[in-house]
Amino acid sequence: MLDLAPAKVAAAEAPLGPPPVSYVGSLFGKLLAAAYRVTGKDRYDDFRLERVAGVPILVIPSVFNPKVPRTGEFLARQVCAERVAPQAEVLDLGTGSGVGAVFAALCARRVVAVDINPAAVRCAALNARLNQLEDKIDVREGDLFAPVAGERFDLVLFNPPFLRGTPRDDRDRAWRSSDLAERFAAGLGAHLKPGGTAFLLLSSFGDAQWFLTQLQAHRYAISVLAERRYINETLRVFRVAPQRTELSP
Repeated sequence: MLDLAPAKVAAAEAPLGPPPVSYVGSLFGKLLAAAYRVTGKDRYDDFRLERVAGVPILVIPSVFNPKVPRTGEFLARQVCAERVAPQAEVLDLGTGSGVGAVFAALCARRVVAVDINPAAVRCAALNARLNQLEDKIDVREGDLFAPVAGERFDLVLFNPPFLRGTPRDDRDRAWRSSDLAERFAAGLGAHLKPGGTAFLLLSSFGDAQWFLTQLQAHRYAISVLAERRYINETLRVFRVAPQRTELSP
């Protein structure tokens, strides 16, 4: 189970909508996106060996790089021994390169990593072996909770696509989806153990409020676990848990 004391989570919930982006920040974001297109970083069409907090992570073509858009690395850094108990079972949804699964497996007993992109499934399995964690990480291909039907976890990690729309291909699924927020909010509770929680990473770039609105509609308690502000973007990891119901005397 998780060892997540209230003092380790932001005491008060921050405004749940994405923060406004200044004109300069917006312009910087457009220039950065243009630079990614020119250099090819937006395509992820090469092999890269990245290091996240000293941990080697191999990225293969068509797989979301955890360092280039910064989100995968930021979420992975929130998974630590102080927050995950040795006997915990963890689900890493949309695992991509498997960076979240690798960091979770460094302290948890068992991790299931799921992705709909076959290239990401291969990549996550490679990184499990690269870090000698293949005995703790079970990598599965499939859509959202489908590969873990009937299973429950102490912690669910999710770095979802931020944009609404129909993905053009497997690679674009890391950026775009049409109904993922609704399905995640509807299915999360069935895959959490009693006392279980989810770490959900959202960005001011995209439709963060879309996810939060769906979770609120399903009566989840939401608080900010970690935040990082950049010139053109703010990243937040939200702690999501079922609301406790008060028992009648």
